[in-house]
Parts: sequence; structure tokens; C-alpha cells
Amino acid sequence: MKVNCLYFSPTGGTKRVMDFMAEELPVDCWVDLSVRDFDYSQFSFDEKDVCLIAVPSYGGRVPGIVLERLRSMQVRGARAVLVAVYGNRHYDDTLLELRNEAVSSGFVVRAAVAALAEHSIVRQYAAGRPDEEDRKQLHELARKIKSSLEAEGECAQVSGADSEEEDEREPLIPGNMPYREYHGVPVKPKAGKACNKCGKCAQLCPVGAIPKDEPGSVEEEKCISCMRCVSVCPQHARKVNPIIIMATAKKLKNVCSERKENELFIGSQQ
Repeated sequence: MKVNCLYFSPTGGTKRVMDFMAEELPVDCWVDLSVRDFDYSQFSFDEKDVCLIAVPSYGGRVPGIVLERLRSMQVRGARAVLVAVYGNRHYDDTLLELRNEAVSSGFVVRAAVAALAEHSIVRQYAAGRPDEEDRKQLHELARKIKSSLEAEGECAQVSGADSEEEDEREPLIPGNMPYREYHGVPVKPKAGKACNKCGKCAQLCPVGAIPKDEPGSVEEEKCISCMRCVSVCPQHARKVNPIIIMATAKKLKNVCSERKENELFIGSQQ
């Protein structure tokens, strides 16, 4: 089987999770879903492919730009392993929304993982994660997924399998419908005096929220608060209002302080 990893990782946390999983479930092709103006419709996956689809959870939902890019791909029965990465609050409906979109696009879902990474905005929560303990857990989850996929055979769907058998192979994924409402957060990074207008943030912004001719500014209606610009700025010039960060940290304290663990959802192979 050919394993592809389709990932959206503006600040590197989701990619690090997938790097750990790939140590046990080797990836043949990496597809970065954060590249603006790239033609994702050129990708085609069929029953010979396994696609690991990894996204960060934004407010308990899948980033909209990821869904747009996944929908443009040509998919015919490729098996999918879904991964939602969150910053220690909760992933809420992220996996369920990703599952529904994946199935609608032509994927056959075989497993799902909820994994931890450092919160991209309030970095004190899940700080340093995924860490070595996470690495061990992700190795174990990846081994189980690999074993399950191999046991199913080289084809994504068994010829002649009835609907009941297919249902058993799809994992029961947590979440609610209607999905949790999410309208973004009022956290929009802006450039300070250290900005030398190098333009790297504008070049790498996944949604084009930073004008190339005025990289010190931001188009707030486009910004998804992914923090990519903060993480890539060579001058560390782009920052978020510290007062907003303090208020957000206080709001999240009760739900983010306790360490949460990685989870695996996998269907029956009987």
C-alpha cells in the first residue's frame, strides 16, 4: 500500500505528530495543505492508497481552508486515517466533521486519532507536546493502525463486502451534529517596530491574509489566527496583543491544565 500524508500544520505541531506516527507507519508522499495558490486538484487517490489526513482543531472544528483543498482532490475509494491535533482543551467535533467531509469526497475511513500538540495561541498549554511520552503513545497507535490496514489487504475495499461488514470496519468517531459553532477568535497577529518588511509572513500565510506589498499589516477578515506568521518571522516582529493572550489563558485554565492523552478510534476487522 502507498501511504500519503495530507497535513495542515501552520506552526509545526500537527506535522510533528505525523512525523512520530510515520516512524511506525512510513509515509511515501507528504502533501502540505498550507500552500496558498497551489493546485490541489492535481492529486488523485484510489483504492491502492492510504491517506493520513491530519489537521489542527480550531475551536473544535476543521479549518475551512483545509476542507476546500481536500474537496478539490480526486478520490476513488482511498482508505483514510484521520488525525485531529488539539492544544489540550478538546477536539469537540473536529474528527466527526473531518470524517463526514472525507466520506463525501470519496474516502473510506478506517481509523481516527486525537493527538496533542502545544496550543498555537496560548503556548503554556500542552507546552512542548508532542513530547517523548506522546512519541511512545503515537508509535503504539500507528502500529495498531498499520496492522489493521495490512490485515484488511492491499485493496481499500474488499470486493463483494456487504454494507454491514463495511460499517464494522469504519470506526465510531465522537462528535455532535450540528457541529460546535466557531466563528474564529479575536486574536490577529500584527507586526511591531522590529518588522523589516521582508515579506516572509506574506509569502507563507496559508490564506493570503497578509498583503505582499504591505507585510506589516493584516486583513483581519481573512486571517484564521493560525499563527503561521508569528512562527516564521525572522525578526520575531509579529505578535498577538498580550492582554488578549492573558484573558484567553485565564478563560482556558480550568479545561487546559490537566494533561490529556492521545486517543485511537478504529473499526472492527471481524
